[in-house]
Amino acid sequence: MPAEVLADETWAGGCLCGRVRYRCRTKPRNAGYCHCRICQRNAGAPVIACAYVGLEDFAYTAGEPTVYQSTEQGERRFCPTCGTPLEYRERGGDFVSVNVATLDRPEEVKPAFHIWTASRIPWFDTRDDLPRHPGPHPEF
Repeated sequence: MPAEVLADETWAGGCLCGRVRYRCRTKPRNAGYCHCRICQRNAGAPVIACAYVGLEDFAYTAGEPTVYQSTEQGERRFCPTCGTPLEYRERGGDFVSVNVATLDRPEEVKPAFHIWTASRIPWFDTRDDLPRHPGPHPEF
């Protein structure tokens, strides 16, 4: 799915305290819910909604996030002041996985699937008919 380039606006977001801000030149795409244990622990929540932005279309505009290497291949960035988890990226990858709730307009980036449902916490479930994958999304 090609990215929707927005000529007159950007998709912006940031942390709870406002110290770290970012912008996306394109609308985040391929949004979904992740139920993996790493995302659960990172967010302190049963699930996290995330969406992809090309690395070349993503930039921090204020503050500098702290980087945490959460796996051998993955890094997460968060605000060093308030701790808000902002994004995930693979080392050497070409995309950023933005936490949808950190966008200024999260209601405009609607999740379309669930991934890593094998790790779903049994007492939590969303009530939707979206496709569910026990592991990673088969098309990504």
